Amino acid sequence: MQVKVNWKDKFLFQAETESGKQVWMDTKPEAGGEDIGPSPMELLLMALGGCSAMDVVLILKKKKAELNHFAIEVEGERASQHPKYYTKINLNYIFEGKNLKEEDIRQAIELSMEKYCSVSTMLKEKAEISYRWNVINK
Repeated sequence: MQVKVNWKDKFLFQAETESGKQVWMDTKPEAGGEDIGPSPMELLLMALGGCSAMDVVLILKKKKAELNHFAIEVEGERASQHPKYYTKINLNYIFEGKNLKEEDIRQAIELSMEKYCSVSTMLKEKAEISYRWNVINK
């Protein structure tokens, strides 16, 4: 796997995957950017949420869960000194569906965070990762 990151202007960068997919990265104006795209650290939280979300959906589909809506809110707390890595990350999983089983939800999240999600495995080296969930059966 390989990506290429090209500098465009100020702190604006365009990242491109081998398959041609692109993401723009920038920083806030107070740091010299124009806030055109997410920062690399925001992308890291997005990657964690996306990685776990894919695992959870796959596991719940295998369990034949009737999922209508699913989202993850990811919050990170960073170190105060450089390098300002994440010290704490919390994921809030929100499920909405019909006859969703609490045990299936718990198991899907735990399998993702403890076994399958490679992003969480990497981040655990530095950050304390916690999670919670909310299930709405309709």
